[in-house]
Amino acid sequence: MSRLLAALSPLILAAGAAQAQTADPHAGHDMSKMAAPSQTDPHAGHDMGAMDMSGAQPDPHAGHDMSAMGPPDVPTSANNPGRPPETPPPAAAFGGPAHAADLVFGAQAMAASRQALVVENGDVRTTAVIIDRAEAGFGDGGDTYLWDAQAWTGGDINRFWWKSEGHGDVDGKLEDAEVQALYSRAITPFWNLQTGVRQDFRPDGPNTTHAVLGVQGLAPYWWEIDAAAFLSTRGDLTAKVEAEYDQRITQRLILQPRFEIAASASDIPELEIGSGLSSIQAGLRLRYEIKKELAPYVGVEWTRALGSTADLIRARDGDPDQVQMVVGLKTWF
Repeated sequence: MSRLLAALSPLILAAGAAQAQTADPHAGHDMSKMAAPSQTDPHAGHDMGAMDMSGAQPDPHAGHDMSAMGPPDVPTSANNPGRPPETPPPAAAFGGPAHAADLVFGAQAMAASRQALVVENGDVRTTAVIIDRAEAGFGDGGDTYLWDAQAWTGGDINRFWWKSEGHGDVDGKLEDAEVQALYSRAITPFWNLQTGVRQDFRPDGPNTTHAVLGVQGLAPYWWEIDAAAFLSTRGDLTAKVEAEYDQRITQRLILQPRFEIAASASDIPELEIGSGLSSIQAGLRLRYEIKKELAPYVGVEWTRALGSTADLIRARDGDPDQVQMVVGLKTWF
């Protein structure tokens, strides 16, 4: 054993010397001033405070004065102060005919074409007949019948207009009727000025002719107004105002309040009309439109004679205050 250890001892000593030679290469060096290994910052030493890191695109107009730039040249009002000025057309532009097509087709041919265009698109002639009330009344004063109709023909501005009203007893004869023939002129988009003549027919009284001056149209809140003054050949001046309004409950069911006021400048005893406000009439009708041109209705109407007119009615033992139930038909074509 001793001989084996003696033989191995030189090998053990050689291995220890080799391990000593592979020790830390930095042993004995001062490493305190050396930084940890890292990537070098490419921006090290640069001032980054003024740089925008948001990623937004730079404004191409930055630093430009935009206050002197006006709006784009687009079609706007000619008197817009912000619109750039436009060069007036040259004088030669007004040297030719009013219609350039006259140079190609001739002035005479184009005049006929323009007239046909006016007739077909701007000067349309139409006609309408409206039976506003064709009704029977039941109540005070017995059973009665009544009609109220009007019609017109013409264009948007000028029209010929006629109107007719009348009433009587169901079991008796006609009491009175009137027919008006009028020239109608549109004075505003919603109002017509009307003038003409009116003829009254009375089986038991005088037949009278009147000059008529009135207005008819659509008042605010969709009230239809028909107002006129009448001057008879006897010198009697009377006036009448009618107003009605359609209140739609459904597309077919319509409630219509209606009012009528009559007045006279003087007493007309033979017609039982006194001076001042002579009568007032108020009605309420509910109609159902089977179709636009055909609508039956039911309603109630109250009539009251006023002032001297009421005195004339009482003098013959009449009642100046009457209420009636009405049934009727409204139609037009």
